[in-house]
Amino acid sequence: MGADEPGPGTQPWNHGVLRSFNERTLLEALRAAGTSSRAELARTTGLSKPTVSAALANLERAGLVRQTGEVSRSQGRGRAAVLYEANPAAGFVVGVDVGREWIRAAAADLDGTIVGRRDAPNTARTASAMVRGAARLARTVVEETGLDWAQVVHTVVGSPGVTDPGTHRVRYAANLPGWGRSGLFERLRDELGTGLDVVNDANLAALGEYAVGAGQGSRLFAYLWIGTGLGAGLVADGKLFRGGHGAAGEIGYLPMSPLPVENEASADRGTQAEAAARRGTLEGAVSADAVVRLAHAMGMTGARSAKDVFAAARAADAVACRVVEHEAGRLAHAVAALAAVVDPELVVLGGGIGRNTDLLLGPLRSTLRDLTPLRPRVVPSALGDDAVLLGAVATAADVARDRVFNSRVR
Repeated sequence: MGADEPGPGTQPWNHGVLRSFNERTLLEALRAAGTSSRAELARTTGLSKPTVSAALANLERAGLVRQTGEVSRSQGRGRAAVLYEANPAAGFVVGVDVGREWIRAAAADLDGTIVGRRDAPNTARTASAMVRGAARLARTVVEETGLDWAQVVHTVVGSPGVTDPGTHRVRYAANLPGWGRSGLFERLRDELGTGLDVVNDANLAALGEYAVGAGQGSRLFAYLWIGTGLGAGLVADGKLFRGGHGAAGEIGYLPMSPLPVENEASADRGTQAEAAARRGTLEGAVSADAVVRLAHAMGMTGARSAKDVFAAARAADAVACRVVEHEAGRLAHAVAALAAVVDPELVVLGGGIGRNTDLLLGPLRSTLRDLTPLRPRVVPSALGDDAVLLGAVATAADVARDRVFNSRVR
């Protein structure tokens, strides 16, 4: 009697659990292999050939597995073997990236292959308007691909802040007006009508880089997001490290004297309370607004955005080059903090500021050598502005595969 076959005394529910386990094992083996025959699956999984045949038949009836229309021919005179693959069209997912300037949405199959995408400026001024805009964009993408919304199993929304797993309330999302109010998750879920997760954008960017970007194959790496805010996503052995309350990587709140420059104001926008809350934090020293404040303090009074400063530095403007060097030095402190606490083998720079690695990496690495003997490799993001969206899609597909299996296989 094989290990995958129930004995005479096995209870019916045990038989069902064992059958489900065998089917899940085969499905994962097919996803790893791409395509495979019954004989190859039996060798890979250790299951008997009759068990493999029965499980494949059940998975095929459930629409989770399909024949590829191809055959595998053995070297001898053996019969050609039918090849199977996991059916990526058994369900679909949506990923959404909600940022201060843009909302991005993509639809994908269960393999995470994107089948449709749209980007739109975020013109909303309230959380309710952002919820409606994100849901409308997501539904438009699905409609344009020719799919029915009922085929969407799960949606993952990436945004600044940390979602409390108990209350589903988003905290620390200062860059999106009203995004931290209660009821946001419920409004999103009502608008979308699917399974839903709201995940920190830096965490999703890290997962995106691990899945298809610069972090592939890394045992432990950190994604450092520098844009309108500052955050980090930590991936260890392919799994996101969230911390005790989901706030791991919120390094923007690290206290830091921001290597002051003469005449630099602590803040030039927002209320006094907001300025006080940000004063002395790492985010207040390195974010996009901080680059502009630094440029003004050093004499670039015409700079209206961090993009202006980096463009001037590329044009060899002397003051802009000094601003960029100061920004790189401050970012080196962020990398040094990550190195001391987490010891990543790799740090990936991303976000609106992080995309300027052609100007930042040289002085960052130089300052890092002076700061600490702990020097992880620092590289630019391979995914750029798509990191959050691709991480949302990969996360949604991972959840949806499990849900589709549980709902279809009995």
